[in-house]
Amino acid sequence: MRFLDEVDLKEKRVLMRADFNVPLDKNHKVTDDKRILAVLPSLRKLLGEQCRVILASHLGRPKGKVVADMSLQPVAENLSQLIGRPVVLAPDCIGPEVVSLVEALQPGQVLLLENLRFHPEEEQNDPGFSKALAALCDVYVNEGFAVSHRAHASVDGITRYAKVCVGGYQLQQEINYFHKAFDHPERPVAVVIGGAKVSSKIGVLTNILPKTEHLFIGGAMANTFLKAQGMAVGASLVEDDYLDTARDLLAQAAKGGVNLHLPVDVVVAAGLEDSANVRVVSVDQIPPGMQALDVGPKTVGQFTAALKTCRTIVWNGPLGVFETPPFHQATFALAQFLGEAQALTVIGGGDSASAVRKAGVADKVSYVSTGGGAFLEMMEGKVLPGIAALDECAQKT
Repeated sequence: MRFLDEVDLKEKRVLMRADFNVPLDKNHKVTDDKRILAVLPSLRKLLGEQCRVILASHLGRPKGKVVADMSLQPVAENLSQLIGRPVVLAPDCIGPEVVSLVEALQPGQVLLLENLRFHPEEEQNDPGFSKALAALCDVYVNEGFAVSHRAHASVDGITRYAKVCVGGYQLQQEINYFHKAFDHPERPVAVVIGGAKVSSKIGVLTNILPKTEHLFIGGAMANTFLKAQGMAVGASLVEDDYLDTARDLLAQAAKGGVNLHLPVDVVVAAGLEDSANVRVVSVDQIPPGMQALDVGPKTVGQFTAALKTCRTIVWNGPLGVFETPPFHQATFALAQFLGEAQALTVIGGGDSASAVRKAGVADKVSYVSTGGGAFLEMMEGKVLPGIAALDECAQKT
């Protein structure tokens, strides 16, 4: 695979696949532009090389149809303000009118293609659609790590027809930090896994067990492990179909010498709205009818004490229902700890990334991934289609 600094870009037509799937308010204004900000280093590199820049992205799930509320016009306006120059929105992403706009681009100008997913061929990885996108550029740049686990035309198919394919700076950082954490780590290594379901993290847990010295499990998925050990967990969320899976993972950890840490106390209530009856109990004392909605302070103390001994820490998934106070406290405490930890701290996108931002420590951890699903698939040991496509493209040029 090659990256942005390894190819000639001078005045080239460059199509950069970004992830501008950003939230909009009712007035169609961008409310959180972190995904736009993430591509600015690569975009500034292209503008510095006087490239004719063509940006491509999706927004929302229009399901292959034109949906006016999912136009990328708000992104064009936001990006224009950020870079201090016009960003023209094309009426489509392929077709004669788009070709004419690309041909008219002058060095240093920026064209944003309209929502890729207005065409069903994008998600179908259609060869004709891929070829039409590739025809717009001399160089293709993948700067959309968060969509690189999708075998879509603008991520995968385009690389079969583009003359030159490279990864952008953001994609390069994602790969580098992942390799630092899992392939060439400073040890001991710790992985903290949270979230609701064991079923969604089986691949991750199985793949990382041989690579880590410490595995910490929190969130509602911990309930399944606790029940698998014979504990009563009240009305807490449990996946009964995965109790045997949890037992197998516990056995694998013991056999492999992995320190697997489970909660010792939890914050319980009758439900998320029951803030008047919240209390902390030991994991073997969860009352009938009550739900474990966060891990407790003793658990946080034990987790952080063990984490202090580690040189590499990866976190994916909250320890409780952090969106709803007071069940945010353990997740925020972990975020604060990681912000001060003397270790490589990598945050695996999604809810964990949201938590470190809400806790105000996103700039204090080593790295926050921009892709929840993509990062998770890499943790499962999968090769992302977008990464594999760049590797294959590099071999042909």
